[in-house]
Amino acid sequence: MTSLRFSKIANRRQETFRSRSDPNLRHQILKLIAFLAVLALATNSLAEEKRETVRSDRGSDLLWKKDDRILLRNADRIFPTASSIKIAILLELYRQDQEARSGTKERAKLDDLYTFDPKDLVEDSRIMAGLTPGVTRVTNRDLAQFMIAVSDNAATNILIDRVGKDNVNTMLRGLGFSKTLLRRKMMDTAAARRGDENVATPQEMARLLEAIYKEMVLNKQATAELIKQLSTKKESYIPRYLSENIQVANKPGELEGVRNDCGIVFVQNRPFIVSVMTAYDRDEKAAERAISDVALHAYYYFEMRGKTSEYGRILSPGGATK
Repeated sequence: MTSLRFSKIANRRQETFRSRSDPNLRHQILKLIAFLAVLALATNSLAEEKRETVRSDRGSDLLWKKDDRILLRNADRIFPTASSIKIAILLELYRQDQEARSGTKERAKLDDLYTFDPKDLVEDSRIMAGLTPGVTRVTNRDLAQFMIAVSDNAATNILIDRVGKDNVNTMLRGLGFSKTLLRRKMMDTAAARRGDENVATPQEMARLLEAIYKEMVLNKQATAELIKQLSTKKESYIPRYLSENIQVANKPGELEGVRNDCGIVFVQNRPFIVSVMTAYDRDEKAAERAISDVALHAYYYFEMRGKTSEYGRILSPGGATK
């Protein structure tokens, strides 16, 4: 998918990695990737690994899409999702639109209209705050774009009302996800203080993306449209150290002490999923770099695997055979 040579990317990104990463955290991430890359050849679990104390709690899930090989570390721990839960809201919107189009049920549609009402505004509503009350009309598709591209919280809350919080959770349970829960709207601090936090595990977020990728919920056309919307360029951590030519369908999330990013990275021949969630972050910038580092090293691995044989030989198009 990218025309840049692997070695060129590696040299440039490694330099970025050396200059930006906290040394102690960098050591932990390098150790993590080494375990993921090596132990995956023999086992799909790292549950017995003992890790040293670091500045944050991290969960991660890397999924190799070609043959469903799974590389796990702390993947079943429950973390706050922050805005990464918006992937589930987006999927439920598309699912309901598909049902409505088939005529089976009266559901929310992507083309349903919303007229802006300032009472719907909450903190971090960068797009919605600029609309004209009572005049500006947008579709659910537009609201979804605001939710994904700039993480607009007012747009998200309107969509939660329209698709239904319970419907989102029913869809998640139907896919077998018992730990991923939409419990509250965005910026509902009172609910958060009561313990009604939106939560998930790294593995369930990865499996949610897998369900999207494998068309387990939507038909081919709707899946392609959702992935295109989720691939909108945005401020996020997974693609930070990657070439701009690489498509990444992701949604990051952040709260105080929390940094997450979950997405599909479309490497040629080896698309894969990265799901990294952090909590108790004393150094949030270091947590952001850690997510970017995980994504970068996963990219190195899958990009190389995408152009080699099972024995490690690089198979260049038109290359000579000896």
